[in-house]
Amino acid sequence: MIRAAGVTEVTDADFETEVIGSRLPVLVEFTADWCPPCRQMGPVLTALAAEESDRFRVVQLDVDTNPLTTNAYKVLSMPTFMLFRDGEPVRSMVGARPKRRLLEELADAL
Repeated sequence: MIRAAGVTEVTDADFETEVIGSRLPVLVEFTADWCPPCRQMGPVLTALAAEESDRFRVVQLDVDTNPLTTNAYKVLSMPTFMLFRDGEPVRSMVGARPKRRLLEELADAL
């Protein structure tokens, strides 16, 4: 998987610990190597991970190698972004978008 710099990769095995158990809200990008819009989001996620680390975490999950988590949250399109707070998904968005718009869409859920 092409990982964005500063963004943690999570898997089926550690999703519970890294996302559900996180004390900070976690933005999960469900992604895949074969997805051009996912690759476009790399710089956006890198910037968010650096600039917003005190407010929330940013992680990526490869849908091809982590089917359990992908299916559990009924993710069908890439990229799908889900914001988890206190172990629950509180916001879901599908498709690439600029950083400013992504932050606007997350604002009331953070």
